Amino acid sequence: MHETILIVDDEEDIRLMIQGLLEDEGYKVITAGNSDQAYEMLEQHMPYLVVQDIWLQGSKDDGIDILKNTQKKTPDIPFLMISGHGTIETAVSAIKLGAYDFIEKPFKSDRLLLMIHRALENAALKKQNKELKLQAKSGVDQHINQIPEHMRQILAKAAPTNSRLWITGEAGTGKATAAQYVHLHSLRADKPFMIFDCTGGDAERLSEILFGTPYRPGLLELVDGGTLLLDNVLSLPLEMQGKVLMVLQESAYYNAGLKQKCPIDIRVISTGTQKAEDVIEVGRFRQDLFYRLNVVPISVEPLRKRKQDIPALIRAVSTLQFTEKALSKMQSYAWPGNIKQLHNVLEWIAIMQKDSQGPIEVEHLPPEINGNVVKSGKNDNKTSSLLDDVMSMSLRDARECFERYYLLSQVNKFDGNISKTSEFVGMERSALHRKLKSLEVFSDDKQNVA
Repeated sequence: MHETILIVDDEEDIRLMIQGLLEDEGYKVITAGNSDQAYEMLEQHMPYLVVQDIWLQGSKDDGIDILKNTQKKTPDIPFLMISGHGTIETAVSAIKLGAYDFIEKPFKSDRLLLMIHRALENAALKKQNKELKLQAKSGVDQHINQIPEHMRQILAKAAPTNSRLWITGEAGTGKATAAQYVHLHSLRADKPFMIFDCTGGDAERLSEILFGTPYRPGLLELVDGGTLLLDNVLSLPLEMQGKVLMVLQESAYYNAGLKQKCPIDIRVISTGTQKAEDVIEVGRFRQDLFYRLNVVPISVEPLRKRKQDIPALIRAVSTLQFTEKALSKMQSYAWPGNIKQLHNVLEWIAIMQKDSQGPIEVEHLPPEINGNVVKSGKNDNKTSSLLDDVMSMSLRDARECFERYYLLSQVNKFDGNISKTSEFVGMERSALHRKLKSLEVFSDDKQNVA
């Protein structure tokens, strides 16, 4: 670790005690005994975190004043407030002014270290979200054009509210994009947007991811103030459903690190590919949780039901030009992987035709679309345009091209389900994830939260 932490306290023994504790943990530490020294340290060193005593004897400004003045100039620096004369009113006041948290003297060393670690993680997350915000907004705005106009109008109306959304549709239809669009156009746009994959393991592991452990903050703590997407929510284990319901009912959760119940302010958006009624009927999903989540239901149409939009969808993400016949072939295809599959097909065509001139012809399309599939058999000498292209490559490039095309086809065949794909192709799930990533083939559109 190389993070610089500023300790501001009028008692030298307290400064030295905290300094020694933090330096043992690998932090770089600077100290100040009054407001003048604190402002000087802040100006010269721009620390990652300030451990700030509220009451400073013989100082021009007290800790609350230092917090206020620093927040005006550099709001990204987190403050952990400490005091030997703390009250609930003081703590609430400090947090309202922008402090990360408040700890009362005398405090235990492990609790102080835990709160410092969490404050730094929280600050890093906020910085990352801010840096990615403009890039993410432009990307989502581009991809949102791939969602039908009538649904965009619903999303635009829902975005400024705090209502919970229930977005359903087949795999690859853009449900996560719709959720992120809502977040980026809401009053929470400057707060975190995080995805919780409800299929990501057993109840114990999911609970650790969502609620955290004594040494690691959970998603609920990290996303506080922002938007949480419960992806594939109908797959959430029953043991977890009751916990999530309690969070929604109480707007609070049990923080394993702090060992106390903490208030939470998040907007929840849920997505699913199944009909909720079917899952509820067989007892795999709680009806009361469904009613809590399903405030604004939105259904995303599969691509096969909006084939007239395919030319516009292609133009939105690609500069490829297609002949009329090739475009007609694209529109007549069933697209089981929906928009996600369309993106990957366009990428495949761009790779395979990178040295070609002129528009894309029917023979340039993938075999599953143009129908020109190689058949097995001793006397079958037919070849596809894919095989012609592969034969002109080096062995390494040909192998990579085949692997990319093969895995893309299998992932699309199973509607993006990596578990089913890995079982069919005979690869361990994590190994398949690594291979898909190395070949730049999509596996899913989820953020890695584990």
